[in-house]
Amino acid sequence: MGRGGCGLPRLCVRWAALLLALWPCCAHGNWMWLGIASFGVPEKLGCAGLPLGGRQKELCKRKPHLLPSIREGARLGIQECRSQFRHERWNCLLLPPGSPAAAFSVFGAELSSGTKESAFIYAVMAAGLVHSVTRSCSAGNMTECSCDTNLQNGGSATEGWHWGGCSDDIHYGMWFSRKFLDGPVKNITGKEGNGLITMNQHNNEAGRQAVAKLLSVDCRCHGVSGSCAVKTCWKTMSSFEKIGQYLKDKYENSIQISDKLKKKLRRKEKTQQKIPIRKEDLLYINKSPNYCVEDPRLGIPGTQGRECNRTSEGPDGCNLLCCGRGYNTHVVRHVERCECKFVWCCYVRCRRCESMTDVHTCK
Repeated sequence: MGRGGCGLPRLCVRWAALLLALWPCCAHGNWMWLGIASFGVPEKLGCAGLPLGGRQKELCKRKPHLLPSIREGARLGIQECRSQFRHERWNCLLLPPGSPAAAFSVFGAELSSGTKESAFIYAVMAAGLVHSVTRSCSAGNMTECSCDTNLQNGGSATEGWHWGGCSDDIHYGMWFSRKFLDGPVKNITGKEGNGLITMNQHNNEAGRQAVAKLLSVDCRCHGVSGSCAVKTCWKTMSSFEKIGQYLKDKYENSIQISDKLKKKLRRKEKTQQKIPIRKEDLLYINKSPNYCVEDPRLGIPGTQGRECNRTSEGPDGCNLLCCGRGYNTHVVRHVERCECKFVWCCYVRCRRCESMTDVHTCK
């Protein structure tokens, strides 16, 4: 794996030290910065030198071998967030170190906004942590977890299959994600701001439930001449892209809840308050801004200059993405090698091809 964001190890360490100077370690959500750190830097700095909360640092010190999985979980979550929202007004933009809103997190003030977007961030990041830790368990990288031993035997002889192979055991990943991300929630009823904390933890759990819900069964056939007389089956996690799409669907159908926390979270609409909230639902308190206009304080870049699709009726279409402001069109000239042929001996001869493309950007 390459070193990604930094060319020299010394420069990477300096970059990480800059993060620590700019963002206090106790700030919630700062562990997400590990998702954009260069390969090997978190391990070099060690648990004590990373932007983690107090409980997270203690857990990291007890289990330092999980640091690569924590970094990979953050990377997975960030990457999937950007992929799912790449064509929308809010495109899960990462903030550069030093920008005013970056004092909150890699996602800026969005993380504490209580909106649908923050709900998705909490869910996808928690899911990423479960996914990466579970992958490490199945790969045999840790001594305290491995494959799911409950699925080593059994099956159905009449249907011609049995459990075997290495089933992903998500239980340890779920446990670690809860321990690492969720703080204590006792005795918080009625305290100002704690509705947001409880909601965020609910959304963490919704992300973990997505990983569990999308577990699938893979099988391999055994038999003479390729027949499928007997099948060996095991459980495996879905691709993180599929988990991200599932959470995006939950985002589209997220539930607004009351900001006044009583005995439990409840829907804001009085006519719907008797409808139970499920563990897999994404919840939000505050309605989202339109993300059309730049707001440096909140880290909202606006959509001016964003490339749009003139013929699309979806969120990437110029009408929606540009918020009714219209768009500019300019022609881009592309030059590339084409019609390449191998010439004996020994070189490749190509033509130089040009093409012109219309590119539309929001005013």
